Amino acid sequence: MSSLYLDEALELRALVPGDTVELAGDEARHAVAVARVRVGERLSIGDGRGTIVRGEVVATAPRALSLAVGEVLLTERAAPSIALVQALAKGDRDELAVQAATELGVDRIVPWAAARSVSRWEGPKADKGRLRWATIAREAAKQSIRAWLPEVDEVTATAHLPRRLDGARLLVLEPTAEVALTDLSFDGRDLALIVGPEGGIAPSELDGLAAAGAEAVRLGASVLRTSTAGPAAIAVISAALGRW
Repeated sequence: MSSLYLDEALELRALVPGDTVELAGDEARHAVAVARVRVGERLSIGDGRGTIVRGEVVATAPRALSLAVGEVLLTERAAPSIALVQALAKGDRDELAVQAATELGVDRIVPWAAARSVSRWEGPKADKGRLRWATIAREAAKQSIRAWLPEVDEVTATAHLPRRLDGARLLVLEPTAEVALTDLSFDGRDLALIVGPEGGIAPSELDGLAAAGAEAVRLGASVLRTSTAGPAAIAVISAALGRW
């Protein structure tokens, strides 16, 4: 399978086989100088907005390459969409969740400053953290050759989650919930999976989310880490929705 390089500034949807597309900047530099892509090799270029073109490299320079388009793949946005509301966590556990969720097809990622989150994004750290998650999601999308880049929101407090996710069906992953995720049926509404930090979701937060219409669901008998709960739920829902 060919490698995927992304350039969100490109307009790929109007291209047809036989056209030539130019990849420049850091992506081209990585392809030519790091991955050592050469003329004659095949690769894919995406715009992160549903279009991937595949073809043969016909020219290279230190920070540029030219691709002869052989095929144009158009992918519509998935519906219903799946959002991951991931609580900030210590170490790299939240980042692992972002990476795996992107590879599994999540459409949107919302960083959540939960009451029990040890990590805190405040001031300049909030912008830095969001950009870090966006970079992780971008690299994971390239690795999994995804046509759509997931959106990464600004960090959100618990009280603002219902408004930020207005219109979506809110599913709180809670090990003590009576209802299993596998028992749910889906009605076409967008979905938002809410995953707490290492210490779990505080009772007051569970009450507030329930008052906003959120449903508590469990994955199984075991208690998963915050880094694995969201991706596991995405896999279950993707199978139920026929994505897989």
